[in-house]
Amino acid sequence: MQLRKVTLPEYEIHRVLSNPRRREALRELGSQPGTLPVRDLADAIAEAESGVSPAPAKVRDSVYISLHQTHLPKLHELGIVDYDRDARAVELREGARSVGQYMDVVTAGGFTWGEYYRGVGVLGLLVTTAALAEIPLVGVVDPLLWASGFLSVFAASTAYQLWTNRWNVLRGLRG
Repeated sequence: MQLRKVTLPEYEIHRVLSNPRRREALRELGSQPGTLPVRDLADAIAEAESGVSPAPAKVRDSVYISLHQTHLPKLHELGIVDYDRDARAVELREGARSVGQYMDVVTAGGFTWGEYYRGVGVLGLLVTTAALAEIPLVGVVDPLLWASGFLSVFAASTAYQLWTNRWNVLRGLRG
């Protein structure tokens, strides 16, 4: 059973995501509410690419030109963004949801949220099981307390992830 209708064919989504600049543009647009000036988007992408803040002017100009001439028109044509060439502004559209399913969100630590949650789950299971088996040091604490602690970590992590990704969540609720 499919809950969301994929509006773009998978090969097209993979083609969109095959370009690092387009991926970064979608990430940046997803982290901002509403419309974003192309210049601001180009500056953010240039900083991500160069690792320098502010990015060198040559890099910013290169990113701006490629966004304006190639990437944003392509994303607009596919219904992923709404790109106003005259106003030089861009905003995510409903079509971005079908692409977003294929983008794995990486945490500040360099691993994905999925890896993080799996790690917390496995560690919680092992520690709780060790407490039930009364393994020294771990068995001193009630297994219910361990399980509650790991569930609290899950809840706090989910709240943090939702907060940092709040614009996409709100956009999804509106759509």
